[in-house]
This record gives sequence, C-alpha cells and structure tokens, in this order.
Amino acid sequence: MQYKLSIPILLAGVLVGTTILWWNQDHRHANAISAAALTEHPEASIKEASPDGHNEARSVEKDEHGHSPGEHAKEQAVEKDEHGHSSEGVHEEDIAVISEEQIKANNIRIEAVDTGAIAVQLALPGEVRLNSDAVAHVVPRVPGVVVEVKTKIGDDVKAGQVMAVLESRQLAALKAEYLAAKERESLARAIFDREKGLWDKKMSAEQDFLSAKQAMAEAVINVRSAEQQLRSVGFSDEYLKRIPGQAHVSYTRYEITAPIDGSVIEKHITMGESLKDDVSCFTMADLNTVWVNLSVYQKDIPGIQKGQQVLISASGSPSDGVAATVDYVGPFVGEQTRAATVRVVLPNENGQWRPGQFVTGYVSTEATQAVPVVVPKAALQSFENATVVFMQTDKGFVPVPIAVGRSDDKHVEVVNGLEKGARIVVEGAFLVKAEIAKAVMAGKTCSGH
Repeated sequence: MQYKLSIPILLAGVLVGTTILWWNQDHRHANAISAAALTEHPEASIKEASPDGHNEARSVEKDEHGHSPGEHAKEQAVEKDEHGHSSEGVHEEDIAVISEEQIKANNIRIEAVDTGAIAVQLALPGEVRLNSDAVAHVVPRVPGVVVEVKTKIGDDVKAGQVMAVLESRQLAALKAEYLAAKERESLARAIFDREKGLWDKKMSAEQDFLSAKQAMAEAVINVRSAEQQLRSVGFSDEYLKRIPGQAHVSYTRYEITAPIDGSVIEKHITMGESLKDDVSCFTMADLNTVWVNLSVYQKDIPGIQKGQQVLISASGSPSDGVAATVDYVGPFVGEQTRAATVRVVLPNENGQWRPGQFVTGYVSTEATQAVPVVVPKAALQSFENATVVFMQTDKGFVPVPIAVGRSDDKHVEVVNGLEKGARIVVEGAFLVKAEIAKAVMAGKTCSGH
C-alpha cells in the first residue's frame, strides 16, 4: 500500500521540477534578449509600475558612463553669489586672490555698485581747419620773371628762408634811383658845407647859403623816399647799406623769402613764369595748432560757453577723445544750417590732426540723467578683448564682462553684465589685472611641462 502511494507523489514532484526548470530557462533567455536590446539601443524604454498598478513607459537616457540627466544636472550646477552672478566660464587662473593686507598696502578700493547720474553729453559734428591766425600767403612785392624755385609743397621752412628768385627790372630801377639819390645828397651836402663856411666868414652872400641849404634838404628827402621804396619790397636797413657795394648784375635779383615758420601747403609758381606783384605764389601754414569748428544747433546753444571742456574724437567715441576747451562761440546762427559755430584750438605738434578731417566733439553740460547702474571710469579694464570690472567674491576677484552705455568725464553707465550691490574694484583695478595675468602665465608654464 505504501508503495502504491509513493508512485503518484514521485510523478507529481517530477512534473513540478520540470515546470520550474522550463520557466527559469525562459526567463534567462528573455533577460538576455533585453540586455542585448539595451546594448544596441541605449534609449530603450524601461517599464515601471505606476502607483495605481499600471505599467507605464518612461524614456531614460544614459551616457556612455551610465550617468543619467539628473546626475549631469547635479554635476553641472553653477555656484552663484548673493547677487546672482555665476562663476561659470571663470577659470581658476582668472581669479586673483589678494589678502586684506595687500589690498591696504596697494590702495585697492572696493565699493558696491549703485545707481547714479550721468552728465548729459552733447555730441557735436565738427571739422578740422587751418588755424587762420597762423596762415601766410607769400606774394612777390615786385613784378618779375621766375629764375629759380627752391621749395615745393610739403617743405618745412623757416622765417627768412629763400623760397624763389625773380629777375625784376622794376627792382633795378628802384635801386638805381636810390643810388642816384644818395649821390645827389652827398654833392648837396658838400656844397652846403662850403657855402656855410663862406657865410660864417662873411665871404659869401646870404642868398647862396640859403640856396645850398635848400638843395641839401631836398636831396635828403629824395634819399629817404628811395629808401622807403626799397623797404616796401622787403629790404632791411642792413640790406640798404650793402647796396652801394653790390655788383650791377645783382640789381635785378629779387629773393622771395618765407614770412613765418611753417609748411608749404600750396604752390603757384613755375620756372620762367612772369609774376605780378599781387599774385600769391606760395601758401604757408604753421600746423603746430589747428582749429576745430563744431556745429551747435540752436536748442543746445545755451549749454555751451567759452572755456567749457570738450573732448575731440576722430573715431566717434569719447573714450579716446583729446581734451580741449571752447575758445569761441559764434554769435550768429546759419540761415541754412540753423546752427552756430563753436571753435576749439588743438595742439598738433605730431601732425595727428589734418585740416579737412571730420571729428566729433563731446561737451558735458550741467544737466544730468539718472541711470540704474553706474561705475567710475577707473574701474574699467580691458581683459581678453572685452571690457570688464573686477568683482569681489568669496574665492577672490574675478573679471566680469560688461556692456557700457552713456558716460561723462568721471562715470560710465553699465547696461548689461552687472547688478546693483555687487562689490567691484574702483581703484587699483590695474593691479588686480596684473595678478590675474601672473596666475594665467603660471598656469601656462605648469601645463607646458
């Protein structure tokens, strides 16, 4: 009886064991297929059970290291300071670590960014002109034929330097008249001295003495008249004294000389040309100073005064302007332009300003405009081809790129990149930049080994 009962039990056990073995093999085969599919397609969906018991497909992307997007988000989290400025993109070598002792020793001043006011600045169009007070037109004072030209356009000449030579018959006539007047004076003086001696000895008639005296006076007048004629063509007293000893061939030679120190900017004379005494053959200008004529519209004229500071810029930016002062404010408004002329005198020793050049003049008036973020101009530095300020953080001083707007002679508006309350370097920014430059060079040196 016992033997008969064990046979069904044994068969049931074999059946259960076979079923379990088949299920395990089938499950392992399914897992292998899923693993292969995930290997070929990392973006494959993973089934998860929802809280209500239903299965949902949720796409989870992983990288080659098996990190999920959540893990990347944690790794890429950017630390921000209390003003919301992130340090993303700031390399470790771009941070200047300066102790409090160094800050005091180098007079580095740090202030919080705040609102402020920018002086209203007028941008006035202008043009560089010759200084009319330093321009000379060179004309021959006697007519003649050009026999020699010694200067050309662009030459720098000194006052009294010979620029050209003429042959003039009129000059020869003036010199001949002068020499004849001198001879007549000498003869008249000799006759007067003889008649005076006879008159003193009561050996001559009074009429003869008075006639000799009158002839001498007329001779002196003639000499003075001839001298004035020669002085009017530019000859000095020293030259007049040398005329009696000159060769006759030099009587027709007339030298055109420079009246001032300057540059030759125009030339209207050629060899063999016959010139009149009223023709301008050269134009000279002293270019060590130039005028800048600015146009001011009538609505802005009340804000412009003589002696007011103005920045003259050739690039259209006040940042590289040259400081000058208003020298003249025109009393009239042009009928066509409805603008007045404001004149500025600029030094030009290096020749950087050229007559005819268009420029812009920036004049700060007494009116001001409030701006949300303003910083001192001394805080701005150029770093990696950008305009930056150096902001103080927990790690040190970091460069913050900014976009600037309006400005005056002391402050500049920040339109982007900086918020109110941020602490920046307002004095000594160049020293902070130098510290960062040293750190960058040290980093490059270490990476090079």
